[in-house]
This record gives sequence, structure tokens and C-alpha cells, in this order.
Amino acid sequence: MSRQPSTQLIEPLVRWPVLDHHPDEAVVGASPIADELAAAARQWMPGGVSAAARMHPSLGRAFFTARGQGARVWDVDGRGYIDLETSFGASLLGHGHPAVRAAVERALDLGILCGHDTPYQAELAHALVERIPSAELVRFTGSGTETVWHAARIARAFTGRELLVKFEGHFHGFSDTLGFSFWPSAEQAGDPSRPNVRPESAGILVADRDAVRVLPWNDLSALERAFELEGDRIAAVVMEPINIDSGTIFPLPGYLEAVRRLAHAHGALLIFDEILSGFRTNAGGAQAELAVTPDLTTIGKALGGGLALSAVVGRRDVMSVVAPLGPAVHSGTFMAHLLPVLAGLAFMDVIAEPDFYPGLLQRAARFGDALTGVFRDTGLLVRVQRYGPRFSLLFGIEAEPRRYRDIATADRATERRFYGHALAEGVYLHYGWHHGISAAHSDADLDDALERLRRAARRTVNDAGRESSR
Repeated sequence: MSRQPSTQLIEPLVRWPVLDHHPDEAVVGASPIADELAAAARQWMPGGVSAAARMHPSLGRAFFTARGQGARVWDVDGRGYIDLETSFGASLLGHGHPAVRAAVERALDLGILCGHDTPYQAELAHALVERIPSAELVRFTGSGTETVWHAARIARAFTGRELLVKFEGHFHGFSDTLGFSFWPSAEQAGDPSRPNVRPESAGILVADRDAVRVLPWNDLSALERAFELEGDRIAAVVMEPINIDSGTIFPLPGYLEAVRRLAHAHGALLIFDEILSGFRTNAGGAQAELAVTPDLTTIGKALGGGLALSAVVGRRDVMSVVAPLGPAVHSGTFMAHLLPVLAGLAFMDVIAEPDFYPGLLQRAARFGDALTGVFRDTGLLVRVQRYGPRFSLLFGIEAEPRRYRDIATADRATERRFYGHALAEGVYLHYGWHHGISAAHSDADLDDALERLRRAARRTVNDAGRESSR
């Protein structure tokens, strides 16, 4: 069989999943202003949204937000919600934290500088080096997608190799470099021991797919086979140290340590994508908690306090291939923009307060345990997986998952229905594998959310009862 030319474009096997759903208007209720905005937005933006993931399947449109403050958001029709999405994890401090607001105001006074280095980029880099075990040198970017893309480029430049190993169910953004096999169905994914390299977008080149190997996670023998076959071509092994993006799946004991040893034995690097796991339980990330130090780490989401800021950090020798020290180019006018950098400094100060993590983690644990009780008491089969303040709701799943295939059969229809009822009850949850609380959520906020979610769960169970009686 002849090899496909590298210029060929790969078509994804399915469309972006949230676009395949239709609104449950009877569940969510009438929203005249939002519906009018959605109709107008569709004239000027594809699907009427600014990003594919902002299409809410329980609404059939975006959730149009008027404002946010602390633990709550309000929609354009005037309804308030307890926010359990927290900007997909970016708003760890809550919305409009006073320290972040003050940092933004300071940046405005300094002139909204972009395309300039100031004293503050190095100050923030120093703060990260002090706290993150793998950080010796730092470069800033905007989105998590570009951060992981730069990390892959740095790894290839340092090793002189081409191949990247990633894991099924691990999300690393939508670049062509690693935009494969996030959330395939079991049929699309193929043989569990040799998963398909499935593109998550149309327009990805075959050449990009051919430079990636997708493996099952928590399966050391699969990685050993990959290194036996192509060890001298593998530049890096890339993973979420805790697979939050596919249901908050934890590594098996000893797995991360074994992966690091194996990669280093073959001259490859280990990259931890801590865009989601970073800053959740401590200032050093999951690597500090799990005591496994990678060669490169990507961080973001929470770092900017709600503003767009990410970073790639790593060993000094590896990061020294970055221009102007080396041949791997990383540059851009808006890299380390003054606004998010000052917000990032404020964020680092807030999380350094002695009571920040103890209070946050205590509230998160209490809420997670109580939420498990809500689903048990109402008879709705949902497994609550959590890591610090982030949590995943796995509908129709009972056993603890160990790899992506364990959650690929989750009941997404019931999940979508529940999220619609949650919105109707005044709790904002978005379609996806992870949600969370913020430092702004008080015990009273969480108790309120639990009672609202209890009503949403009962309504979901009642829906199932009516459907089964037809």
C-alpha cells in the first residue's frame, strides 16, 4: 500500500461533538434576549460562537453572560447562576478578584504595553521558578494550545527527533501538532492496545498525524513496545499527569516514575501538560504533589487570574534551545502582555497566602462528598471524580476509571439533560468532562448549589421515568 502524500488533509471522523445536539427548550426555559443575540451572532460568526466549545448543547447556542462576580454569573436575560464551570478552570480566584482588578488598573496606568519587555515578566518567571519543580527557565504565551505546541517544538529541537507520543483521552489544545485522539468513541478509537491516531479537526495534514503515536494511558507495556520499535525517533512523551480532560483519571502508582525512567533511557523528554492540573492543590502543580519532575511543563488557565496567560517552563539545558539562545523560535507581539503578566503576579501573591489552599481544598472535599451523596440519594448514576477544586461528573459510570476507554461509554444524553436542568435551577455547568469551584465559593454558595443540583438530579430521574413508561 502506497503512503499517502504529506500534503493530504485529514478529515475528522465526527464533527465537534457539542454541535450534534439540539436545545432542550422545555428544560431550560425561554430566553428572549439570548435567543435574539444568538440569531444575530450567527450572521457574523460561525455557529454564532467565538469558540466551538462555547456552544452549550442544552441551549443549542452560547450561554450569553452579562457579568460575573465572585462565585456567580448572570445571563443577558437577568438570571443569576452559581458558577461551577469557572471559565473552564481559568477563574480559580473567582470572577473579578480585587487583586486582579488592581493589577489590571495598574497596567492601564502604565500604558497597556504590548511588544515590550518590562521589569514584570522576569519577576513572574522568577516566581514560577521558585515554585514549580521542573522550572529553571520560563517563556510566556497566551493560550494553552500554543504553549503545548511550543513545548513540542522545543523538545524536537533539543533532541533532534521527530516523533511525539501522546495518550488517548489527553487534551493538549487544537494545534495540528497534538490535535489527536481527545475524545473518540470506542469504534473510532480502534484497538485498545493500538489506538487510532484520530484527528480532532479537519484540515490537519497526514504528515502531522504521521509524527504522532497515540497510546493507552496507565499501560506501561504499551509505551515500552513503542520505544522498542521507534525509541531512537521519539522526541518526547506528552501527557496530563492527571487526565482531567477525560474525567479526572489518576495515574497508577509508580506509572509516572516508570514513564520518566523509560523516556530518559531512550534519550526522550517527558512533558507534563499542567494547563488544568497546575495550581489546583498547591503552587507547584501536580508534579509537586506526585513528586515526579518532568523535563518540560506547560501551565496556564488559572495563571492569569482570568486573563490569557500561559507558559512553558523546563530544564535550563532544554529551554536553552529557545531563541535567541538557540534555534527554536518563540516570539510574538502579544507574548507576555503587560495586563496578564501583572494579573499573574497578583495571582501568585494570592495563592501564596497561608490559608488559601487549606480553605479551598477543605471546601472542595466537602462539596465533592456531598455531591456524591446527592446523586446516590436521588438514584442518578453519576461518579464524581475530583482533583482539588476540579471535578468530573461521569454519568452511567460506577467503577473508578483507569484509562480513557473506561469513560468512553458514559451516558452523554443523560448528562446533557442534567446540565439543562442545572441551568434551570440556577447552576451553571457546561458540557464537558470537568468543572470546578473557585476560591470565591463560600460554604453557603456550595450548600445552595447542592440543593439546586439535588432538584436538577430529581428532574433528570423523572425524565427517564417518563421516557421508560412510553
